[in-house]
Amino acid sequence: MMAERATGDLDGVLSAPGENEYPSGFPQSICDDVPQDKYLCSNCSNVLNKARQTMCGHRYCLACVNWLVRNNKNLVCKKCKEEDPNLDSANSILTPENFFNDAAINKEILELKVHCANQGCSWRSTLKNYEEHQSQCEYALIPCNIGCGHMVERKNLARHLEKGCPNNVSLCPTCSQAVSTGKLQKHTCQNSAREKKAVKAEKKEKNSQPSGPRKKENCSFAEVGCSFKGNTEKVKEHEGTSHVVHLQLLLQVTRNLQASIMGRVACGHLPELGEAMAGLQLQGSSDVEVDGGDGGHEEASVAHSLQDDQAASLLVQRLEELQQRVHIYENIITVLNREVEKTQLSVAMLDQQNQSNREIIQHLENQVTEQQRNLVMKDVLLSSLRQRITAQEEVSHDGTLLWKVCDLNQKMKEAASGRRNNHYSPAFYTSRYGFKVCMRLYLNGDGVGKGTHISLFFVVMKGEYDALLSWPFRHKVTFFLLDQNQKEHVIDAFRPDLSSSSFQRPVTDMNVASGCPLFFPLAKLRSTRHAYCKDDTLFIKCVVDTTS
Repeated sequence: MMAERATGDLDGVLSAPGENEYPSGFPQSICDDVPQDKYLCSNCSNVLNKARQTMCGHRYCLACVNWLVRNNKNLVCKKCKEEDPNLDSANSILTPENFFNDAAINKEILELKVHCANQGCSWRSTLKNYEEHQSQCEYALIPCNIGCGHMVERKNLARHLEKGCPNNVSLCPTCSQAVSTGKLQKHTCQNSAREKKAVKAEKKEKNSQPSGPRKKENCSFAEVGCSFKGNTEKVKEHEGTSHVVHLQLLLQVTRNLQASIMGRVACGHLPELGEAMAGLQLQGSSDVEVDGGDGGHEEASVAHSLQDDQAASLLVQRLEELQQRVHIYENIITVLNREVEKTQLSVAMLDQQNQSNREIIQHLENQVTEQQRNLVMKDVLLSSLRQRITAQEEVSHDGTLLWKVCDLNQKMKEAASGRRNNHYSPAFYTSRYGFKVCMRLYLNGDGVGKGTHISLFFVVMKGEYDALLSWPFRHKVTFFLLDQNQKEHVIDAFRPDLSSSSFQRPVTDMNVASGCPLFFPLAKLRSTRHAYCKDDTLFIKCVVDTTS
């Protein structure tokens, strides 16, 4: 019952999206060739992303593993369930302990040939470069960073923020109304319409009055934007009936000044604003000095008002342009900051992956070094075993040894020159667990036979079974120099001197050699009648009589 409930939970499970565009597997559609089944996730059926293998041999994406283990308990592998509905094996239960990193398949997957799925992009490479490309692809659809809900290509994001984003708004410096940045220049506020209406009424009144010189006065609120002009009575009447309009103008000017000053302080343009205001003050003082006479008061006031209006209008227009640019740049910088953060995250992940790869490589190098050391030890052991096997193959256990001495001429020259005057035969045994002995040959003689005879000696060696044997060595020893024509062999025999140290139990590897210093005359070695030396080879035989 447990297995059936877990399998039901598995069907339809999807990984939650994250920073990675493909949090689970990569879509098969980006592959140039149809991917093999071993490259596909058992959960999402996409190309494996950071493959993990289960104890049962199936593979899952890392994100799928985290999601499945986090949201299910005792979950049975989907593939195992499909293969055998009645399966109930511990290896098929998906637990964190049953997953391990499949480095081999990951390496193969990262070398798959892929292409960009974004329309218009011609990028092609291997899968290991795909995610990096996706984070930079100019044709990738990304959401507007200020939350308007639109999906735009990365390369068109700046233009969208500047002209098309409904959430990218600015405040109208005249009416403080929130207006789309792209439509700010075309915006007509209520105050502007009111000003145009007042100017039109003023022109109409001016045309209706008789021609001739007339005195006109500005409204007391002309400095804050009121454009009304007229005689003293009209101005007073206007000021008495336009309190609301004048308060709105004062409020708007206060807001604009506050916004402008804060904007300039934030962007470093405060000196420019100060110079503009100083210029306005100088113009105003100059106008006052020029209009000092009583007769030119009205003309000076009108000129002063016009100059103030023009300077204020230019300043407001300049501030609007600066504010608009600052707002656009702020949005673009926000987008770039997010891209930088995403790139930094990718770099951090790559650094972490590189560190992990370096640790794996170091571990593998240590294993290779250890294996090389083992191989050297194995070679030494094999060489030792080969020597022992060879020795075992040549050894005799019946008290008889036939010794083939090859390269006789070369060895006799070495003996005559003193470079190597003696040779040891292979060791042999008097019985399976008997005495270990060998022969020692002097081709140029030794002792009384030096230079005239071949000397041949018998050597008792330290054996494995000496503790079980009867000492001293007392068996008869017979030497043979074989005639290879099978006519007349040279034979010499002796019995051990029981008092000699040569036949006592060895305390070193071998005792002092004892035997026949005048075994065979050198002059007879090349006899034409006999073939003691034939094909540059001697045959010497030793027989130990263990029956005596």
